[in-house]
Amino acid sequence: MPRLDLAPGESLHYEYDAPGSQRRTFVFVNALTGNTGTWQHPEIGPRLRAAGYGTLAWNFRGQAETTFAPDTRLTPRLIVEDLVRVVERLQPPKPILVGLSIGGLFAAQGLLAGIEAAGLVLINTLRKPGPRLQWINDAMVAMARAGGARLLMTANLPMLVNPEQLVAMRASIMTGEPFAPMDPGDGLMRLMEGSLETDWEFPWEKLRLPVLLMTGLHDRVFRVEKDVAELAARIRKRREIVFADAGHLIPVERPEKFGQALLEFAAGL
Repeated sequence: MPRLDLAPGESLHYEYDAPGSQRRTFVFVNALTGNTGTWQHPEIGPRLRAAGYGTLAWNFRGQAETTFAPDTRLTPRLIVEDLVRVVERLQPPKPILVGLSIGGLFAAQGLLAGIEAAGLVLINTLRKPGPRLQWINDAMVAMARAGGARLLMTANLPMLVNPEQLVAMRASIMTGEPFAPMDPGDGLMRLMEGSLETDWEFPWEKLRLPVLLMTGLHDRVFRVEKDVAELAARIRKRREIVFADAGHLIPVERPEKFGQALLEFAAGL
């Protein structure tokens, strides 16, 4: 599998297909708990490539098929630096950055760090810092420490995804087995702990490129309508899509509609 070597014992997994006739490349930025598989659904990556676009998906240090040193702090700053490295090394033509959840913030921060892009897609990203968001973030880390990723999903999925998706995921999550704490050295645990350093005070008004905002009404954890509207108003060149039949994980819940939305956004650039 392709990998980008960063330092001795440290590397990133990536999956890159150069663009065809459209000469643009969708560069995907995962959610904290995600991986490249999210973007390789037949209605997303393969569909975009069939339409002539390139795709570049990659995993953060700490996510699947990556390597990282025991003393490397897996912080938001490191993730953004790695995004810049990926784009600089692989040189995807005319990138369109697509970020899910916190991945959208990382993508936006990458733009301010020097990435030149044709467009930006933010999927359930916009949220205001404050006591509520801090409580949610702290609680998720605490749940992972106490009961691992399965406890995290058991507690949060009913408020994050649409009912149909919840039914489909129930058997794999509600197994009846005891919850187990996450290993402190596990990559996801280290990413979650590092995420507590995230700076959500982003200057959205500095974005000068076209931005597509996607939100899902079934996201009752991170989507606060008033806050989303207030932050979106600071983005000059924006287009908004609200998914009434999806929640936080739009690419997973509604991949066909999601893929179509990406094609329409790219066609309008």
